[in-house]
Amino acid sequence: MDRKIRNDHLPSRRRFLWAGITGLAGLSGLQAAHPGSKFGILDKPAPELTVSYWIDRDGQPTTFALASARGKWVFLKCFQNWCPGCHSHGFPTLKKVADALADNQRVVIAGIQTVFEGFASNTQHAVRALQLRYELPIIMGHDPGDPKGEHRPSTMRTYRTGGTPWMILIDPQGFVVFNDFYANPDRLIAFLAQETA
Repeated sequence: MDRKIRNDHLPSRRRFLWAGITGLAGLSGLQAAHPGSKFGILDKPAPELTVSYWIDRDGQPTTFALASARGKWVFLKCFQNWCPGCHSHGFPTLKKVADALADNQRVVIAGIQTVFEGFASNTQHAVRALQLRYELPIIMGHDPGDPKGEHRPSTMRTYRTGGTPWMILIDPQGFVVFNDFYANPDRLIAFLAQETA
């Protein structure tokens, strides 16, 4: 029996994890933090975001809530303006995924600047500048920590992100199925295209 067909009865988050671990469906190399890791909340319900600053694809103020995306796949990319890894692979991955899935009504893509250091550089203004620089047709947010108190912003705390860039994939049932520093964009695109076909 074909191994791809054999796992079709599994819930989407289990199918994703199984494919990622075994390399099926072209997902080998799509890394994900393992259950029990100190980072990420793999296979857990995705907490609602408490980000108060959002801009739409045109840079206009907007709002965003995961509750409004229930029933869809949600890809979140956490970044900081001054993060070298964000510029070397995080934003190129985000751009490739956003462009490939721009017309897919069953996928929501958002970027969140999760500021835990470099507060003078990682500003709200930088969010729009990055959106323009990378020509990102997505909603983007700014989630600052408190430089005088808890440096880690709410998204970092609730999703237990390990820094930036950090990528999170949430399935249509609202469970986190991927969370790590790196995702292979081609394999991620292929997976989401298959799941939403």
